[in-house]
Amino acid sequence: MRKFKNPMLVLFGLALVFTSCGDQKKGNSGALTSNAAEKVYVAPGEHDEFYAFVSGGFSGQLSVYGLPSGRLFKVIPVFSQDAEKAWGYNEETKPMLNTSFGFVPWDDSHHPDISQTNGELDGRYVFINGNNTPRIAKIDLTVFETTEIIEIPNSAGNHSSSFVTENTEYVVAGTRFSVPVPQRDMPINEYKGNFKGALTFISVDPEDGGMDIKFQLMMPGFDYDLSHPGRGKSHGWFFFTTYNSEEASTLLEVNASQNDKDFIAAVNWKKIEEYVNNGGGTKMPSNYAHNVYNEETHTATSTMKKEVLVVNPTDVPGAVFFLPTPKSPHGCDVDPSGEYIVGNGKLSADLTVHSFTKMLEAIEGKKYDGDAYGIPILKFEDVLAGTVSQPGLGPLHTEFDGQGNAYTTFFISSEVVKWKLGTWEVVDRQPCFYSVGHLMIPGGNSRKPFGKYVLAMNKITKDRYLPTGPEVTQSAQLYDISGEKMELLLDFPTVGEPHYAAGIAADIVKERSKKIFDLKENKHEYGITSDADVRVERNGKEVHIYMSMIRSHFNPDNIEGIKVGDKVYFHVTNMEQDYDVPHGVSIIGANTSELLIMPGQTETFVWEPKQPGVWPFYCTDFCSALHQEMQGYVRVSPASSNIDLSWSLGE
Repeated sequence: MRKFKNPMLVLFGLALVFTSCGDQKKGNSGALTSNAAEKVYVAPGEHDEFYAFVSGGFSGQLSVYGLPSGRLFKVIPVFSQDAEKAWGYNEETKPMLNTSFGFVPWDDSHHPDISQTNGELDGRYVFINGNNTPRIAKIDLTVFETTEIIEIPNSAGNHSSSFVTENTEYVVAGTRFSVPVPQRDMPINEYKGNFKGALTFISVDPEDGGMDIKFQLMMPGFDYDLSHPGRGKSHGWFFFTTYNSEEASTLLEVNASQNDKDFIAAVNWKKIEEYVNNGGGTKMPSNYAHNVYNEETHTATSTMKKEVLVVNPTDVPGAVFFLPTPKSPHGCDVDPSGEYIVGNGKLSADLTVHSFTKMLEAIEGKKYDGDAYGIPILKFEDVLAGTVSQPGLGPLHTEFDGQGNAYTTFFISSEVVKWKLGTWEVVDRQPCFYSVGHLMIPGGNSRKPFGKYVLAMNKITKDRYLPTGPEVTQSAQLYDISGEKMELLLDFPTVGEPHYAAGIAADIVKERSKKIFDLKENKHEYGITSDADVRVERNGKEVHIYMSMIRSHFNPDNIEGIKVGDKVYFHVTNMEQDYDVPHGVSIIGANTSELLIMPGQTETFVWEPKQPGVWPFYCTDFCSALHQEMQGYVRVSPASSNIDLSWSLGE
């Protein structure tokens, strides 16, 4: 069992147990009065009510779970190579992992967010940030595949990302670490006043979802932690928490915790957009990758962009303000009405809630308390809506159920706390196991949360599951929030570190899910649409094999005339047009992964034979009763051989 060092926490936990027992006798809906297993059970053949998209942190990927069952359906490869799906291994997807630093097949994926229309989740796309090599990725929910990744220049630690505005006009990418802009050799101890924090606004095409950097706002050199958009009355604004307003560059644990208050930066993106559309801003030379996957060609392309539009906030008066917020705030959360902005100060005993209406009044009345690098600081008392007094220890993140309630995670006291907007009173709390970070209510970051469940994502699980050596799994816990009191229903292990999640009703997404790729629409450069197109061609030491696959054979399945030193491209098309009949392929000695090819799709891998022999290739994904018979051979002859290319099927 977990050993608590603080005896007050132990007493508090016992009080919760006895309170629950008392509630049970009164017939209230406590955790001891119902069968939690029944509430999360989804019978075979039935579907979960919600999709939960949970970030993988250091895995670099995005996992798809069903709620309430907690079943893992898929790991969507995003920033890290994935041999299961050949992501970053086949020739088609390698360009997706290009950056200005070269091929970077890993990142630290943190914060997914789902596209919106009129402030409601529309289920078209999920966006997620790469924290390490700054990137934003877009996942198309018709195919549950990453279809676009854009690198973020002038940024480092892309953390306050990737949250979307109410009509998905923009996805934001705020830097965690301020850096010299442009990057240059300079003493680190000259950080203060010289480093900058870039807040990047990426436009999203309303028709095809294409991303492009609209502008970067060059802010003072603080650390920008998390962000959320305004909605309803505050639509047109974006809010970012900051810490390290001290601008320390060493031992931040101590040196970035000196100020009584840091800030929430309030950004009027509508005003800056107007400024930019009228020719404002400065084009700065830059170098960043924009990678796009085309579903018709089944191929990605990578383009290096060479400039970015930069905006100085002091050039747009009335566009940026600082809201003082205690102390080292992490989460920055806006309620469904758009009136309340919650700052979760990690080192604060209270939760600070700002009022958007009061903020506008303070701006109108110029109720400033000085400035930071020319950006007005509003007076704390003039923008304060209320305070949730001593709700727990180490607040991190708040979400909303759409019924006037807010739910906040507390890392140190390991709990989720429910409180009321407007009255600021705590009405319930439930323990987490242990050290909870973020939480998610499906639709919680929108005007219309679904308000049925909250998913808490925990950092420590040292006694929750079977041990697996020094590294133990991290976890998520599901609570029912449909009643007055929260009820713990389920906990389950997660893939990687679950930093954050986004959830949506399954009915919004599942009917749009693509089942196959139409073979007639396959425009892959090396794709084929019938066995009449099967062939093998030599161009010097390059050999291109145009191959088909269908249950349960390859065409061709015997190839001769390959030589040691050749570079052999297998361009393989899955000719199936039935749902759920993927095929795979690999060959002995291939220095890459297998291919996993969906019906109607073409993929390519490269094989460079090093020695003569007869080498088998085979289907790597079980496809039929004769799956084992789905194989072929390639004959490799010495480099000096004069054997002509030949290929056959059934001869």
